[in-house]
Amino acid sequence: MRDERRVERVVVLALDGVYPFELGIPSRIFGAADGLYEVLTCSVDGRPVRSNADFTIGVEHGPEILATADTVVVASMAAPYIPLELSAELTAALALIRPDARVVSICTAAFVLAAAGFLDGRRATTHWQVTEHFRRRHPQVELDPDVLFVHDGRILTSAGAASGVDVCLHIVRTDHGGALANKVARRCVVPPFRDGGQAQYIEQPVPESGAASTAATRAWAMEHLGEPLTLTELAAHARMSLRTFARRFNDEVGMSPGRWLIQQRVARARQLLESSDLSVDQIAGRVGFATGASLRQHLHTAIGVSPQAYRRTFQAAH
Repeated sequence: MRDERRVERVVVLALDGVYPFELGIPSRIFGAADGLYEVLTCSVDGRPVRSNADFTIGVEHGPEILATADTVVVASMAAPYIPLELSAELTAALALIRPDARVVSICTAAFVLAAAGFLDGRRATTHWQVTEHFRRRHPQVELDPDVLFVHDGRILTSAGAASGVDVCLHIVRTDHGGALANKVARRCVVPPFRDGGQAQYIEQPVPESGAASTAATRAWAMEHLGEPLTLTELAAHARMSLRTFARRFNDEVGMSPGRWLIQQRVARARQLLESSDLSVDQIAGRVGFATGASLRQHLHTAIGVSPQAYRRTFQAAH
């Protein structure tokens, strides 16, 4: 948990071919966080950069401000501009980043971090369409193409486009707790929490014309997380056979009903750990885990810490 009294400086590095949407994500998300972040944008030479759209983007700063950053975000760029090798200017700019600074890539910017050595021996992700190219170029990186973002120490990598929103909200949640992250999400009218392990690519996000959706059953399940929901109960609520429900659920959500339920229960447990004094066993019961031990296991699998450690982290700032 970061010091809430201190304003964190986020420096966004824009490279030629930058996607304007992704370039604007850090400013939009961190800028809505009650003044706890200062967001500045730079290029490798202080000059305007070409976007992947039909306009050029002017920036206010040169690479020297990278040395002052608490967090550096490298915005994604279109395929023709993805560097196979780093230029001398870009190498020099990245060398200015402090060893203790947090470094974040959005989408294809993972190629930049990998080429610079930030991802050596680390787990990372990037857009699913370029994963094979990434593996060939950077076999030293443990690439996971099936997730929205990866948080590995001080390095965070995210998948395409909107996952940049997810990783920035994750940073706000990590730094200042779920209440502020949820407030930021409401201000930006985006989902407050999509777990990093959520599937990156969903084969059929919109049901076929005339086909029944599992959306209503998912909403119903969220209201009954504390109950021991079974696949049979979920399928019955959706008025589908088990096989049809499981297939359609996976098509729409990108994962099995069982995995989705675990993610929702872990997310709800995290909210209760942050906002209540309930015991671990009480929280486990409220979110549908049979025992406190089960909650501990699933929370550790999801974020690598125990409920007690998670709670201490968020209470330390209050």
